[in-house]
Amino acid sequence: MDSDTDFEMLMGRYQRGDAAAAAELVQRLAPQMHRFFLMQVASRRHADDLLQETWLRLHQVRHTYRAGQPVLPWIYAIARHIRVDHYRKAQRTEFREAQLDEAASVSGAPSAAGGESGEIEALLAALPESQREVLTMLKVIGMSLDEVARATSSSIGSVKQKAHRAYETLRKGISGRGIAGARAGERT
Repeated sequence: MDSDTDFEMLMGRYQRGDAAAAAELVQRLAPQMHRFFLMQVASRRHADDLLQETWLRLHQVRHTYRAGQPVLPWIYAIARHIRVDHYRKAQRTEFREAQLDEAASVSGAPSAAGGESGEIEALLAALPESQREVLTMLKVIGMSLDEVARATSSSIGSVKQKAHRAYETLRKGISGRGIAGARAGERT
């Protein structure tokens, strides 16, 4: 398991121009950051693009990292901003395309997901973005409440509230759809 101290040391070396430290940071953090983006966007291609854009931005702003501060919340705050920027750009594009397609009146796209896995993915996708983001950071990436609070510029109480609301929504959705394991989810 990687420790915060290891990341802080690597970040310090990276700031001083050590290419090996930068490569090691990428090697250690890229898989969990990729999972973070996969949970937030619809396609692997977009997740790959967001990850690459995050590393480029980190390289550009590495001088803003303050030695002795936790690295993960700093990196995930940047990743979150990249994702939000991507979302806003996609929304603008979607709005423009909707205006162009308005006259065509196209029916809804068929669902690509199937089975229980697809139903769970649909439940996750239906969560508000802020709740989905908190769940991803807490449960997929394994960040602490404090780290998630720092990364999202929120209080710990706000993070707990978002997580609690997301769990409640998922429990209701799972039991309402009769997905296997719904009773086990209610006990946690």
